[in-house]
Amino acid sequence: MGNINPFVIFMASIFTNNMILANFLGMCSFIAVSREIKTAWGLGQAVTFVLTGTSIINYLIYHYILVPFGLEYLRFIVFIILIAAFVQLVEMIVERYVPTLYYSLGIFLPLITVNCAILGVSLFMIIREYTLIQSAAFGIGSGLGWTLAIVALAGIRQKIKNAPIPKGLEGAGITLIITGLMALAFIGFSGIVNVQ
Repeated sequence: MGNINPFVIFMASIFTNNMILANFLGMCSFIAVSREIKTAWGLGQAVTFVLTGTSIINYLIYHYILVPFGLEYLRFIVFIILIAAFVQLVEMIVERYVPTLYYSLGIFLPLITVNCAILGVSLFMIIREYTLIQSAAFGIGSGLGWTLAIVALAGIRQKIKNAPIPKGLEGAGITLIITGLMALAFIGFSGIVNVQ
């Protein structure tokens, strides 16, 4: 896949191969933190930062340490340890400089560590054999796509907060329906760019 333009990968990871709406990775925090736009935006920025940093660092570790020493089978463990360390760094920075966001995100900030979208990006870039620039574009685009999806869902959820929704669909039910409709809407972008 070395011949694919990084900009195409970047755009595809936002729209046509969105981690949430195409791959359904990272759903737990996506549903739980999408009640308010401000909180969703903050978590989206944190996820984007983590995705960007970990995709680049995991690429370098995989290709320059694991592959030369024949340790590719350790990639899951190494990727998870690096993601956990990176998220811990982000958590300390957010707690220090943006305490209101830190307390509004609560447990979901450290849960970025187990957000499967983060590990998914690192694994997809290895499986798809991206270069370093392509991996960086994929990481940034995936983060921005995740942010776009969670902020859009938060906006919709705020709009329908006072709407007459049947009792059985309140909460997670209507949220999953909205997510499904958003995924269908994003399928409309599939003719523009598609990178598998």
